[in-house]
Amino acid sequence: MRKNLKSELMFFAFCVLFCSAVFADVKMPSIFASKMVLQRDMKIPVWGEAAPSEKITIDFADKKWTVIADEKGAWSVKLDPMSAGGPYKMTVKGKNTLVFEDILIGDVWICSGQSNMGFTLKRAKNAEEEIKNSDLPNVRLMTVSCTGDTAPQKDVRVNSWALCGPKTSPNFTAVGYFFGKNLYQDLKIPIGLINVSWGGATCEAFVNPKLLAEVPELAPLIEPARLQSIKKTQYKAGYLYNGMICPIKGYAIRGAIWYQGESNASRAFQHDLLFPIMVQNWREEWGQGDFPFYFVQLANYQKVSDQPAESSWAEIRESQDRALSSVRNSGQAVIIDIGEANDIHPTNKQDVGFRLAAIALAKEYGKKVVYSGPRIRSMKIVDNKAILSFDHVEGGLMIKGDGPLKGFAVAGADRKFVWADAKIEGDTVVVSAKSVAAPVAVRYAWGSNPICNLFNKDGFPAAPFRTDHWPTITHKNR
Repeated sequence: MRKNLKSELMFFAFCVLFCSAVFADVKMPSIFASKMVLQRDMKIPVWGEAAPSEKITIDFADKKWTVIADEKGAWSVKLDPMSAGGPYKMTVKGKNTLVFEDILIGDVWICSGQSNMGFTLKRAKNAEEEIKNSDLPNVRLMTVSCTGDTAPQKDVRVNSWALCGPKTSPNFTAVGYFFGKNLYQDLKIPIGLINVSWGGATCEAFVNPKLLAEVPELAPLIEPARLQSIKKTQYKAGYLYNGMICPIKGYAIRGAIWYQGESNASRAFQHDLLFPIMVQNWREEWGQGDFPFYFVQLANYQKVSDQPAESSWAEIRESQDRALSSVRNSGQAVIIDIGEANDIHPTNKQDVGFRLAAIALAKEYGKKVVYSGPRIRSMKIVDNKAILSFDHVEGGLMIKGDGPLKGFAVAGADRKFVWADAKIEGDTVVVSAKSVAAPVAVRYAWGSNPICNLFNKDGFPAAPFRTDHWPTITHKNR
């Protein structure tokens, strides 16, 4: 009797599994939903799951596509490129039917990083007024839930697509909102913004661990003992890639913006390798070539130093700046002027979003707008003075505010930096110090919270820099 009962139970279980496979509903990742924005002017990947060998029909914008699920039930299809517009309706039909309404075609941007990207509009400067004026229904917002995992995931819970307005904007990323708002006001096309951030996240958390394993200097980040010793999920190498990036990779996008670095500041030297690999990883996963990747250099923060000093925050900014050379089709928003000494989360997210949008408008959309402040090009020594030349001078160099030019330090062969006298002469800055008869190196805005005021006349701050290549304090931290 027991043998028969056991056989019957096994047969019943088999039937349940068999029927579940045969009659499985058509499913799609949560990123596909009503009110979504799909990327214009390129083939649009759409994918999901169904029963093995099930026929799936996609009806969208007066066209139909048919695809057969593979032996594991996976299916995918690429819809034809479309111009900006809408709204449209999408019907996905197999044994059941999915219907998505109010779909727009426009430009989609990933907004990623750690807490300064996750920082919401309701906490930003002039929040009440900004929220009141956020009625922008052609800007659509979507947030991916903070999720980490040990293995790649197919889906993730999302706060689904919503029309931007006073009811939805308060809890959305402020940087993403201001970036999208500026793009929309200039381009007049639908903008989709996907928030994929987690406060405190490390850069390595967003990278495929298989790539980290291939680089000797980065492989220790994924050692089991190290991962087990880390308590916070968002610190663990590969976890956010598995939980937040994998479920959305392939969703057609125009590009990405990134605000992160605080959690990697003590390992700035390592960041030189890590950040370009992360960008390369995303681009390969999306399969769209070198899509735009624009990032925010960290703001000024912590105590102001009375004397020139070493700083891990200065070094992470330098690492971010170097990424402009190591990462193709990239851009950097410098915000060394808007930080707060006692708050790692400056509330002025308006300028951050504006400067990121200016980069996109100039580099991706071909608009004739200024998008960068002065960046050091060269230094030459004449007698006891260092003469600095810059790119992105635009309308000319200027001092912001009253008083002399600040933030410059100079050193001789002894490598001891002292504050310098600095003057603007045409499109150059001339730097000298009475105690340094033979200058060798100059640093500008080098510190955690430097006092600095060099701008171009279009209102963009000069990027911090150093002309020396002397060893720094994070070289030993990997």
